[in-house]
Amino acid sequence: MNPAEAVLPLHIRSDPDPDAVAAFVRAHPRGTPFHLPAWLAAIEAGTRQRAHMLVAERSGRIEGVLPLTTIRSLLFGKAMVSSGFAVGGGVLADDDAVAEALIEAGWALADKLDCPSLELRGGTIPAGVGWQHKSDTHAGFVRPLAVDDEAELKAIPRKQRAEVRKALASDLTVTIGTGPADRAAHYAVYATSVRNLGTPVFPKRLFAEVLARFGDDADILTVRHEGRAIASVLSLYHNGTVLPYWGGGTAEARTVRANELMYFALMRHARERGCTRFDFGRSKPGTGAFAYKKNWGFVPEPLHYAVRTADGAEAREVNPLSPKYRAQIALWKTLPLWLANRLGPPLARGLG
Repeated sequence: MNPAEAVLPLHIRSDPDPDAVAAFVRAHPRGTPFHLPAWLAAIEAGTRQRAHMLVAERSGRIEGVLPLTTIRSLLFGKAMVSSGFAVGGGVLADDDAVAEALIEAGWALADKLDCPSLELRGGTIPAGVGWQHKSDTHAGFVRPLAVDDEAELKAIPRKQRAEVRKALASDLTVTIGTGPADRAAHYAVYATSVRNLGTPVFPKRLFAEVLARFGDDADILTVRHEGRAIASVLSLYHNGTVLPYWGGGTAEARTVRANELMYFALMRHARERGCTRFDFGRSKPGTGAFAYKKNWGFVPEPLHYAVRTADGAEAREVNPLSPKYRAQIALWKTLPLWLANRLGPPLARGLG
């Protein structure tokens, strides 16, 4: 910012031009898919949770954005979240002063809409009074993609590399697309996977909305065994990074190494698309997913989140590892899949 611009007033808007916001996010080195208007719109349409985009402008130029989703649930409580249903988000700004202005505007909006908490998942972490910082609940796993398949294999630790080689030599098949068959296969596999983990599945419409609004920047990769879909992942692509976001496998997938083939095939596919980084997403320390990603050679990096809760209010708790949910998770794992798929989406809308 030059001295002449520094004296100009900063304006916080809640009705920005989506194309201008998307251009700002894509040009910013810390921008993610979860800062994009397309993400907010897909979440709102797919979950019926209200989206808000706060933008800081100076002399008509965007200097920062704060994507927000109002999460309301009878079971899990209320909160303003940046970014809703995402592993990242938070304030994306050119400097700390702009970030601070957006955070204060976000807190004011949360209060106006009767949300007792504001959750920031990444971005600029506020240092003011009332903020609780969290850096030990989740870790991210990101590394560069190799130049070809052989180099990619060599980047994987020996034991896991052997599993991947066996998967590559198997009779499993891989398809990639976004059509009705791809969507149906993905939802069937993903719903089975999350039921087996004891958590409710998101509404089918959420995945459809993300695919529709992201266009060529999202697709589905599915692994089949003897014609049966047994592992599938919906991925996002942003500024040279592939993010396998909603993925899972059936019980059969583990026995035939379908997950190994799925992620290695996605690395190849992303490289062919021109991607240079693989973002394996977040996991909680001490979980199987955390260990699995380390087995692939990814180094965990703490993710920095922040939460502010109104005086006298209690922050919502949606951590599936919390002891308060242990019995419910155990029960959910026993539900017939048809029942879990019917009961799950209304509950999952409130997880955010």
